[in-house]
Amino acid sequence: MGIMSGNPKEEPMHYGEVFGAWTYLTSAKGCCIAYQTLLNHAGDDDLKELLKEGMNSAEDEIQQIEELLKVNEVGLPPTPPERPHANREDIPTGARVTDPEICMTLSMDIAKSLVACSTMIGQSIREDIAAMFGRFHVSKAQLGLKVLRLNKEKGWLVPPPLHRSTSTDE
Repeated sequence: MGIMSGNPKEEPMHYGEVFGAWTYLTSAKGCCIAYQTLLNHAGDDDLKELLKEGMNSAEDEIQQIEELLKVNEVGLPPTPPERPHANREDIPTGARVTDPEICMTLSMDIAKSLVACSTMIGQSIREDIAAMFGRFHVSKAQLGLKVLRLNKEKGWLVPPPLHRSTSTDE
């Protein structure tokens, strides 16, 4: 048997796993708070549901990563205070974040999370950590698809220039 062939939970985390998990945890906590704030600005009910789904997903990830880090005696990053609920109509129009901007922010966060999950999967030598981030990746990809569909349905998607081949290969 090799040095790392026993129960993964009894194996030490390497520095990359610690840093990646800690950084991902910090980001997930930030997303939860940001989505609480953005819920106050959102007007579209479908968008609100996706923000809530993103928060629920992040809260689940936070719980799992905190448990992993605690078991491995790694200090946890601070948790920002929760944001209060506000009435959207009380936010001045010029200060209000628009629904397309909120959806774009959600899309960017998901894209960044997918990269972070892939990085953790690739650098992990502990199978349980790679599997955990694999589950996070699948969940984020599914949420990303829902956000893409919403962007298309609502007309919020701003596509990059589309490439059309002009070659005349015959």
